[in-house]
Amino acid sequence: MNLKTTYLGLTLKNPLVPSASPLSRSLSAAREMEDSGAAAIVMYSLFEEAITAEAESMTRFLHHQDTGFAESSAGFLPDHQDFENGLERYLEQIRRLKESLDIPVIASLNGVTTGGWVKHALELQQAGADALELNVYYIAGDISQNGAQVEQRYLDLLTELRGRIRIPINMKLSPSFSSIGHFVGRLAAAGANGVSLFNRFYQPDINIDSLRLQARLHPSTSAEALLAMRWIALLYGRVPGLSLGATGGIHTSEDAIKLLLAGADVVHLCSVLLQKGPVYTGLILRGIADWMEEQGFESVEDFRGRVSALTVPNPAELERANYINVLDSYSAAPGVMT
Repeated sequence: MNLKTTYLGLTLKNPLVPSASPLSRSLSAAREMEDSGAAAIVMYSLFEEAITAEAESMTRFLHHQDTGFAESSAGFLPDHQDFENGLERYLEQIRRLKESLDIPVIASLNGVTTGGWVKHALELQQAGADALELNVYYIAGDISQNGAQVEQRYLDLLTELRGRIRIPINMKLSPSFSSIGHFVGRLAAAGANGVSLFNRFYQPDINIDSLRLQARLHPSTSAEALLAMRWIALLYGRVPGLSLGATGGIHTSEDAIKLLLAGADVVHLCSVLLQKGPVYTGLILRGIADWMEEQGFESVEDFRGRVSALTVPNPAELERANYINVLDSYSAAPGVMT
């Protein structure tokens, strides 16, 4: 089977790309994903806030070292040059992955200020990253801020970066924009090479005993992939030159096949690999190949986008008609409704 696909201008051996996760911190896990069939790898995210906090902490340390006891300045405490910060560790991991793997390595940057994004993006490019994923994890909690201002924040960042770096840029988006299709078109016009739909904004939970907020990670489920499937089907073929990546909820070969039928260039894997291990990439890949053989498809391009808004008999089923059909098809369990 010819499983090749093109993503962000990169030719990949198949459409399976592990997304940003702790697995990329380990060279052995990264090699295992490649050996199991991963066509590229997205590194764990570099958080600008973490780099800033680390730098501020070091500044306070140096201040106390300079103003403290005499032994400090005489070498009693280690020199700050001996410490490797988070950014340096990330850049070194890019280099190590590039040396160890034969597949593309995509850096992931999660930031909050334009200046920080540009500075770090240049460093990631220089370290050898094949592409850059911008994970703009921004919650528009300011009720005085309108939708146009939120979109402009993303566009300004992308425009600044596009003017400074040469590697492909992928925008990882949330589903919270008021007009996703229009916004994706604006991102493409501003220089984005691709979009990943959709980012999972982990929600804070409430502890009802302590009456406090608490952080809790809930792994994705296959049902979540349907949101990306709908929007990829609506966008497929309508934004020329823009790669479409599906992320969130891909756990099985069936999930991956649905996203490819909708029009995705690649499908990203995360929760399933954390739950079942890097080797599960190979099982999903084998399932796709088996299905292709059953259906008589010789390449991914033979069926990619076969169930998109451009090809289905009734495109309205991807929009409001689906809502009506789902409600009409519902049957309550015996005894629930009389």
